[in-house]
Amino acid sequence: MAIPLRWLGRTDYVPIWQAMREFTAARDAATPDQIWLCEHPPVFTQGVAGRADHLLAPGAIPVIAADRGGQVTYHGPGQVVAYPLIDLRRAGYYVKEYVHRVEESVIRTLTHFGVTGHRVSGAPGIYVRRDDPFSHAALTGPSSPQDPFKGLAKIAALGVKVSRHCSYHGVALNVDMDLEPYSRINPCGYVGLETVDLSTIGVTTTWSEAAAVLGDKLATYLSP
Repeated sequence: MAIPLRWLGRTDYVPIWQAMREFTAARDAATPDQIWLCEHPPVFTQGVAGRADHLLAPGAIPVIAADRGGQVTYHGPGQVVAYPLIDLRRAGYYVKEYVHRVEESVIRTLTHFGVTGHRVSGAPGIYVRRDDPFSHAALTGPSSPQDPFKGLAKIAALGVKVSRHCSYHGVALNVDMDLEPYSRINPCGYVGLETVDLSTIGVTTTWSEAAAVLGDKLATYLSP
């Protein structure tokens, strides 16, 4: 049975984070999994190992120190944020495979819109070719140690937390947003990493459509 989706609309980051923690702390072996879909007002979130020097000039945008993995990222209007609340032990896979399945869900979502998504080894999230995001050609050859993101831009960020074998936090897909705040940080801890959204690479869609597709793919690929 597919994992149910819970639509939360546009809502502040902190209450949703607190609700995820409470849900995870209270759940037991019989608690059904859920996938929460929402959109946040502008906010920077810093992972548990986040370095202050990656936060360049936040200005008036609040900075929240969260309990997820990873470095600093940005959430804002026009971005689909998905929070899968999954009992990994019951699902039968470990964190590495969970991350792979979340990334695969984003890749399949991009495919729905004609875009080819790419993984970069050691850098969770999904990337697209800056020069031809619609190319179906695979990345070839080893990446450059000096620039593993050469020719790529990030379109989806991933940061997770696992407590008592249960996941929270999740993935953010950029749809049609103001990308300027990304210039105020080193996105996910990478200096100079370009960030794009579906709109800037030529895809016209709505937040609701992108959220529905991503939610459907996550419900499919995260099911046991």
